[in-house]
Amino acid sequence: QVQLVESGGGMVQAGGSLRLSCAASGLTFSRSHMGWFRQAPGKEREFVAAISWYMTSYYADSVKGRFTISRDNAKNTVALQMNSLKPEDTAVYYCAAGTGAYYRGPADFVSWGQGTQVTVSS
Repeated sequence: QVQLVESGGGMVQAGGSLRLSCAASGLTFSRSHMGWFRQAPGKEREFVAAISWYMTSYYADSVKGRFTISRDNAKNTVALQMNSLKPEDTAVYYCAAGTGAYYRGPADFVSWGQGTQVTVSS
């Protein structure tokens, strides 16, 4: 059974930084695509960033240049470094995992963590 456990959320002022981490188990991590999504109050869950098993990264336009996704296959972890945070980044952030020979997009993700809250104050 796939388990994804997020950590690192919290409250920060606009312009600040946070680093989220996700520990994965129950999957072949080195062959899994990993991603981050977020859901703000009253809004649908949206794609934030992904990193394929072959190390290609993808970002939503709203976070390009501010967020960086990375993975450590030796530790089965994926991280999201968030810089220059804005109040509109406030959301619950979810770690996600998926498989496939090639990363095709957000629909590839089938396993989800419980989420971690990120709050950015102005």
